[in-house]
Amino acid sequence: MLERSPAAIAATVQTGNGVAVRRWLFAGVITATMAAMLALLVAALSVKPFGLLDWLLIVLFAATLPWTVIGFWNAAIGFLVLRLSRDQTALIVPAAATLRGDEPIFASTAILLCIRNEPPARLIRNLEPMLAGLVRAGCGERFHVYVLSDTSDAAIAQDEATQFGALAAQWRERIGLTYRRRTHNSGFKAGNIGDFCARWGARHDFALTLDADSFMTTDAILRLVRIMQRDPRLGILQSLVVGLPSANAFTRIFQFGMRLGMRSYTAGSAWWQADCGPYWGHNALIRLEPFIAHCQLADLPNLKDSETILSHDQIEAVLMRRAGFDVRVLPEEHQSFEENPPNLIEFIRRDLRWCRGNLQYWRFLAMPGLKLVSRCQLVFAMLMFLGSPAWIGLLVFGAFAAADDRPMIDASLGGALLATTLAMWFEPKYATALHILTQRKLRESFGGAARFLASLAIETLFTLLLAPVMWFGHTLLLMSLPFGKGVDWIGQMRDHYGVTAADAARAFWPHTLAGLAVLTLLIAKAPAAIPVALLIVGGLLLAIPLATVTASQRVGRRATEIGLGRIPEETSPPAALAMLHLPALELAASRSHAPAGAADAPACSPD
Repeated sequence: MLERSPAAIAATVQTGNGVAVRRWLFAGVITATMAAMLALLVAALSVKPFGLLDWLLIVLFAATLPWTVIGFWNAAIGFLVLRLSRDQTALIVPAAATLRGDEPIFASTAILLCIRNEPPARLIRNLEPMLAGLVRAGCGERFHVYVLSDTSDAAIAQDEATQFGALAAQWRERIGLTYRRRTHNSGFKAGNIGDFCARWGARHDFALTLDADSFMTTDAILRLVRIMQRDPRLGILQSLVVGLPSANAFTRIFQFGMRLGMRSYTAGSAWWQADCGPYWGHNALIRLEPFIAHCQLADLPNLKDSETILSHDQIEAVLMRRAGFDVRVLPEEHQSFEENPPNLIEFIRRDLRWCRGNLQYWRFLAMPGLKLVSRCQLVFAMLMFLGSPAWIGLLVFGAFAAADDRPMIDASLGGALLATTLAMWFEPKYATALHILTQRKLRESFGGAARFLASLAIETLFTLLLAPVMWFGHTLLLMSLPFGKGVDWIGQMRDHYGVTAADAARAFWPHTLAGLAVLTLLIAKAPAAIPVALLIVGGLLLAIPLATVTASQRVGRRATEIGLGRIPEETSPPAALAMLHLPALELAASRSHAPAGAADAPACSPD
């Protein structure tokens, strides 16, 4: 049995009234900000009598606001937490404040590696350092690895059986490893984990969920286990996941921006979400007993026959919270990693799968027993994608409005609205950027101020080009859903490969055509509106070259060598990452002679 120390439990309980005040304060500023933005748009459009087109623009703009405003205030609050809190981790995960870091590991933890049509050698590359670290720390007997395969390719399946069989034999007597392959991919990843729960779940206290591209240091794994041992109220503890160093241009730029956006955003959202935090489906520790009892998706009554939840993680989080257990995120970003897609085509394919999955959440909004915050999280997850057709609608109908001979909008008020919207777009990243630039050690870890600012400028342009491509893709998917179009669930391409102009044109010709149509209309009827329209049209027009240039191996290699898009792990690599022999680390070391990282986790204390 896990310990249930009253003192430990008390240390983890935040005052309910205090959390409620935070949540109502957050709701208040969100509502007030959205109202102010809409009032500014109404005032800007009041240069002429209101017509149907004006009301349509107001409705579309209102649909874009929730995700924009929520992101802005999450990051603003997170920036204050980063700057003013002496211990942000203790503020967000109170149980972490009571740890020394050498507590004995007495819980049994299953490590679940969920895979489908992935090269086994790459998986073993990421897995072996974790096995070695746990054994070196003296904790091997407390962990058991389960390789849960849903592979459909016969050749890959044969390779899996051979290589994971050899790996199990290699680590026998030090740490257990079980390989299991299902012949049917029922339930996708949630079904894969559900099968584990039915077969082996009762043998373990916790489960660490990993994707095929996941990597965690021993220190990160043991810290999650120690925190969950300390707090019996914790049902899911999500680590903050960052990108592994990459020499792919697309990946470098994307995860540099993600690194900036996640730090302040996650701290801010965790401040008000508290015990109703996020679960991203991987690099997280779950308490198996309540998970098995309350979080299985196969028996949910809200689904149509044979329908499967694609984005299972957030549903499992709200079910865990409904069962009375906390879901929290640990805002520490240096020990838990994933590999991001190597190019724009792969990124969009993954993004569309998330879009389709999140839009299934409406079925659960009225589920009995859910916390109000949990219902709000499901709505926010849907709004992340439902705002996309609104942005495309603003572009199209805004172009028609601009083509009218009559004045469309007050220039000064319209300019203020545009500036405010752009500020809200970029504030989550720029808040963290400001924090980094004012901290010498952080600044140096990103390669110094000059490299950091150059990378930030490139990432800003990249975001302006990428966002419209994503919005248009979401819009096309939403338009196709009534006709029964789905999304493929196949293995993610993780290795670098170039994207030819022909490949990019096949993927993004609709985006380009839509951009050309809007630009042609504006050139003919309203050339003065082109600079503003280019904020969206530019990404559509340049989708094809964006896909090819950012997939160029030469561009990626050169960016890595000179330090553009550098993240701290390239400046001072953790020792565990050195075992992965990542090209990005080798290129960075060859140019800067970066020192090797510190030793991995502290050893487990004996029982």
